Amino acid sequence: MVQSSVLGFPRMGVLRDLKKANEAYWADKISQEDLLAEGKRLRLAHWKIQKDAGVDIIPSNDFAFYDHVLDHIQLFNAVPERYTKQKLSPLDEYFAMGRGHQKGDVDVPALEMVKWFDSNYHYVKPTLQDNQTFSLAKDPKPVREFLEAKEAGFQTRPVLVGPVSFLALGKADRGSSVDPITLIDKLVPVYIELLKALKAAGAESVQIDEPVLVFDLRPEVKKAFKPAYEAFAAEGSAIPSIVVATYFGDIVHNFDIFPAFAKVHGIHVDLVRNPEQLEPVIKQLGPNQILSAGVVDGRNIWKNDFKKSIDILQTAIKALGPERVIVATSSSLLHTPHTLASEKKLPADVYEWFSFATEKVREVAILAKAVTDPESVRAELDANAAALKSRTDSTRTNDPKVKERQEQVTEEMHKRKSPFDVRYAQQKKHLSLPLFPTTTIGSFPQTSEIRVQRNKFTKGEISEQEYDDFIKREIDLAIQIQDELGLDVYVHGEPERNDMVQYFGERLQGYVFTTHGWVQSYGSRCVRPPIIVGDISRPGPMTVKESKYAASVSKKPMKGMLTGPVTCLRWSFPRVDVHQSVQCQQLALALRDEVIDLEKNGIFVIQVDEPALREGLPLRKGAERDAYLKWAVNSFKLATAGVEDSTQIHSHFCYSEFQDFFHAIAALDADVLSIENSKSDAKLLKVFIDEAYPRHIGPGVYDIHSPRVPPEAEFKQRIQEMLQYLRPEQLWINPDCGLKTRKWDEVKGALTHMVNAAEYFREQYTKA
Repeated sequence: MVQSSVLGFPRMGVLRDLKKANEAYWADKISQEDLLAEGKRLRLAHWKIQKDAGVDIIPSNDFAFYDHVLDHIQLFNAVPERYTKQKLSPLDEYFAMGRGHQKGDVDVPALEMVKWFDSNYHYVKPTLQDNQTFSLAKDPKPVREFLEAKEAGFQTRPVLVGPVSFLALGKADRGSSVDPITLIDKLVPVYIELLKALKAAGAESVQIDEPVLVFDLRPEVKKAFKPAYEAFAAEGSAIPSIVVATYFGDIVHNFDIFPAFAKVHGIHVDLVRNPEQLEPVIKQLGPNQILSAGVVDGRNIWKNDFKKSIDILQTAIKALGPERVIVATSSSLLHTPHTLASEKKLPADVYEWFSFATEKVREVAILAKAVTDPESVRAELDANAAALKSRTDSTRTNDPKVKERQEQVTEEMHKRKSPFDVRYAQQKKHLSLPLFPTTTIGSFPQTSEIRVQRNKFTKGEISEQEYDDFIKREIDLAIQIQDELGLDVYVHGEPERNDMVQYFGERLQGYVFTTHGWVQSYGSRCVRPPIIVGDISRPGPMTVKESKYAASVSKKPMKGMLTGPVTCLRWSFPRVDVHQSVQCQQLALALRDEVIDLEKNGIFVIQVDEPALREGLPLRKGAERDAYLKWAVNSFKLATAGVEDSTQIHSHFCYSEFQDFFHAIAALDADVLSIENSKSDAKLLKVFIDEAYPRHIGPGVYDIHSPRVPPEAEFKQRIQEMLQYLRPEQLWINPDCGLKTRKWDEVKGALTHMVNAAEYFREQYTKA
């Protein structure tokens, strides 16, 4: 009998319940007991959804109050001393690592947070010491939550981040030089202790996630699998059976590791991202090992193609037999919204095209039945075929005018008129910027008043004129505050924008939008990705009105703020019937029109954000990565190259792990880059020296994901570190990212210290 399995379920709840509870706890509005109770309620509700759908193997320990990797940092007592010495409660220590803690005598920054592989989810990096030790936490969370489920009548399969992935995704703490993977022999005994505790609690099997298997691995990481999994095998029946799970890529290139998995119960592979790995993986399996076949997409919202999935599953069943095949999601459903049932405003003709987490759970169960007894789910199979046909036949998908314009794109349209040194000479004269110019990345706090007024306008409770007047007052306030702070390049604060991708999607043809399609990005931060359903075009200006007004009342240069084509694509749910490069070029053409319109209306600094550029990078080096970088860079250049030399193009992107594709960063030809950098080691900036980078850069000097306000001395220290790697004339001073999620008192305090630090260095270097 073919079984069904889910690798993980979204945590937030149908109405972002966890987000609201977390933020209420952080604001001292609910107690710790209240927060823990809400977590339990959500877990029970999510287990019930899966059981009611008919799923056979339900995950536990996939829930996290902030991040599942952070859970494991605390689980293995790998918490850096700067947190443990604060004597916080375990829950507050946990949140301090995730978001920093600045209260009373306690002032600690958050640990580094980076993207989870090529997704828009962020995990907290394990940060390890030279003398690192590990031990199992008292009342370990995976055991506690397994027993919680068992008591409620749910037999679950606990999910753990594997020991090799946990270490390979970590880093040495500042002042330490340890290679985390060398700690494998210290960590594995703690895993065994945990596995034994799970076995004693009644767990029959566990899912151990080793997603790093999709990477090109260092030899040291490859070697770590053998001692880890041989140690697990030596425990025999003292521990639960193990299913090793991989996702987001193929594992064929790491088959030399497979002997280490000889004794595990089974292997899970992502057959959505890489279906071609099916037959090679089958050949690698031992005579009794099972295959968990990830055929239901955990990363996108399109309804599963049952016919295609059944063909894949039947290939596996023919080779292995039904008892050795599990139908599964490709990855955790963490990356999808909770349920389509909440969507009451989607156009009727597209509603049936989609499937969110709750619906995907049902798809997994249907597919398991379909390959065993197709007539038992005939109605579901027929409905699925009809939905897919309606999408193929829809007039929404194809716009001949868009295709015609794409055919007219030339190579010259990707090039600025002059090289950087010529452009910068004109920009310097035009903009009159000082040494160490200060700016912000774009957004200012989205206050409750802004959200209330936007909601009223959306519901028709206030007129367009009333709303426009309100937005102008918010822009006036943002400019007044920047005047007081003494920044050098202003932003209008983006009070009119709901989300940096959704806002643009709502003004473009080819998108549809959800009401409750929220997806966790990090901690309590959720995004509501728009959905690309057809060819994309710009009916008219999207940002010109607000930017033009802001420039008219500003004493300093005003930045126009746009989200770049790659990020608009990556932070949407893209089409699966058209290559992403085609969709990205359509977005680039729409944004090119907007950039030119901004310039025509007096905006001579234009920032086109590409925080998702690194995220979209294929996980392995090779032809796929080269092709991605070519079309991604060309899309950015197509969007930005239509302006005059005197107009300065900025771009922002997240995370400074860019050494292995620095040539693409340089190829963007942006005049100024700003990067998220505050929690990274400044020596990563050495690449700018090594590559003789000629243009300007603003490495973020403080972490905006945390409410903490760094002292002025900390800003000075960061800038001093940066000056070891960057020339004074090329260094901009700015935060890590936009300030939308922060409060005004935090923003004013941090930016005051930032500007003071910039002025200090400006004075020092002017004297010199």
